[in-house]
Amino acid sequence: MQSQNRFFDDLSKVLNGLAGTVAGVGREAEASARERAKEWFGGMDFVSRDEFEAVKEMAAKARAEADALKKRVDALEKGATGPARKPAVKRAATAGSAAKKPAAPKAAGRKTPPPKNQS
Repeated sequence: MQSQNRFFDDLSKVLNGLAGTVAGVGREAEASARERAKEWFGGMDFVSRDEFEAVKEMAAKARAEADALKKRVDALEKGATGPARKPAVKRAATAGSAAKKPAAPKAAGRKTPPPKNQS
């Protein structure tokens, strides 16, 4: 059913056009704001969600591997030394005993020069 008055028909057409225009302007403003936000955040060296998730997964794997290696080292130390021992304490040399020094390793292929004669 059409209205009999052309004024109302024209008014409804103008309002429909205005609503479409306002919606278009809103979409353009949103797209422009989104683009500016991307530029602004891009300049701040933020990481994307995908990169963050990838690094988070790598860190979880590294943590699990470190925990497994710690358990392995603990088991090896326990098996090699038997029950846990306290570290050895250095004993002071007594007057009657001579302290032995470990021999210094010789360099491969080098001969030590003979001692100089001091007369």
